[in-house]
Amino acid sequence: MQKRHFILLTYIFCFITSTTFAQVQYKLSGIVTDSVSREKLIGANITVKPIMKGAFTDENGGYTVTLPEGVYDVVVSSVGYNSETKRIKVTSDQKLNFSLKNKIVTTGTVVISGERGDANVQSTEMGKVSIPIDKLNYLPVLFGEKDIIKTLQLMPGIQAAGEGNSGFYVRGGGPDQNLILLDGSTVYNASHLFGFFSVFNSDMIKSADLTKGGMTANYGGRLASVLDIEAKTGNDKKYAGSGGIGVIASNLTVEGPIVKEKASFIFSARRTYIDVLIKPFMSPTSPFKGTGYYFYDLNGKLSWKLSSKDRLSLSGYYGRDIFTFNNKNEAATMDVYWGNATSALTWDHIFSEKFTVKTALHYTGYKFGTKLQQPPSMVLEMSSNIEDFGGGTDFTYIFSPKHTIKFGALYTH
Repeated sequence: MQKRHFILLTYIFCFITSTTFAQVQYKLSGIVTDSVSREKLIGANITVKPIMKGAFTDENGGYTVTLPEGVYDVVVSSVGYNSETKRIKVTSDQKLNFSLKNKIVTTGTVVISGERGDANVQSTEMGKVSIPIDKLNYLPVLFGEKDIIKTLQLMPGIQAAGEGNSGFYVRGGGPDQNLILLDGSTVYNASHLFGFFSVFNSDMIKSADLTKGGMTANYGGRLASVLDIEAKTGNDKKYAGSGGIGVIASNLTVEGPIVKEKASFIFSARRTYIDVLIKPFMSPTSPFKGTGYYFYDLNGKLSWKLSSKDRLSLSGYYGRDIFTFNNKNEAATMDVYWGNATSALTWDHIFSEKFTVKTALHYTGYKFGTKLQQPPSMVLEMSSNIEDFGGGTDFTYIFSPKHTIKFGALYTH
């Protein structure tokens, strides 16, 4: 019996001893540094494979990991550095330091372009200035409304027609001596709110070029300046939208593909709510209850990529200012309205890399009207308007990098 007990105790002792030896842990420690500056790297990640055990370096760049005996791959990584791997055999405590190299991130080619400081005297179009549309977001605005015309008034040679007014004088010329175009269509009255805001919604503008002198022949000749504004074509890959709420007006712009990478649309709307804001401040018994003013405008553009050499676009604008005056004591009402409407159908064709043509049909309309009513029988209505129907074609031939020939024809009725 005693012999059996002795054999059992021997087996138990051998099992416990072998288990104890199998669980012996060794300490792996070291420091992780920058290979150039030799600075200690804080928060570097240490991973031991294949057991996937790890640690992070402390404020001194040091780390410590306990491992059983065996062969392991130690991987060290840190943000901004190339990871490094070392294979070690653990049979005792040991130190293992790492020196990481900076990671070089390669991307596609980045092209930085700009305009030379003397471009306005080297070019034949010395009075032409391209207005940076992206800079509109950084300029001070009136009542929260970004305005391309207000940006123009900050340029040399241009003066505002009045404080807060959207009209502008160019080198002494009057506001009516400026030609203002939207996608090639003439805009006769470019202001809202009696001149405080322009009719151009900044979210719709793709480019704006101002020529302050020496206007080219394709504009038909003007005395003071030409402001040529082109609307955006819309995103043909994904849907997007933007909007804003101002002190007196709000706007919304939506765009997206009709047929992906072939046809797109962009639509923008803006309206003031001055008429809504003044209602709480007007007494219900006031004889002028119902008097108010507001304006709105709508912009839209459709674009089709017919082929690699042909593009067709249809754009339009419609805006109105509406002022209503009520006098209950006299039982009289007066409505005054004015605004623009434009549209343009444009076809661009590429004959070759050097020869292109742009053909367009345009419509422009401006209307001003007044209607005065005083019951029972007095009704006085007056209106005036101007309408243009036209078309034109412009050919451009790039003869050499320094010489470009443009010719074409324009007809307006």
